[in-house]
Amino acid sequence: MKVDQFITELSEPNKTIAKALRELIFEASPDLVEEFKWSMPNYSYQGLVCFIQVAKQHTSLGFHRGNELAAFDSEHLLQGEAKTMRHIRIKNVEEIQPEAIKVLIQQAVALN
Repeated sequence: MKVDQFITELSEPNKTIAKALRELIFEASPDLVEEFKWSMPNYSYQGLVCFIQVAKQHTSLGFHRGNELAAFDSEHLLQGEAKTMRHIRIKNVEEIQPEAIKVLIQQAVALN
């Protein structure tokens, strides 16, 4: 599977962050389908839901319809100014807020 290979080849701390986000995604919604598209892991359920994007200094959990999730973002984690997409930027694994992120993933699935 390409996603496993992608994560294995990451350097730290991005590898640990990506693994943790991937686990959270499936805990939040086991029905999500994982695909490797646009050079990153993407997750869908009756349409695009979220993705993991890795940069040099951080890893982001992005939401394709993130602009519609603001009401559910109690911790104000979502960032971005794009028309529809929003993301959560994570620089170290300690920044991950599992419960808040799971709520956003579940709400993103519910949008489709």
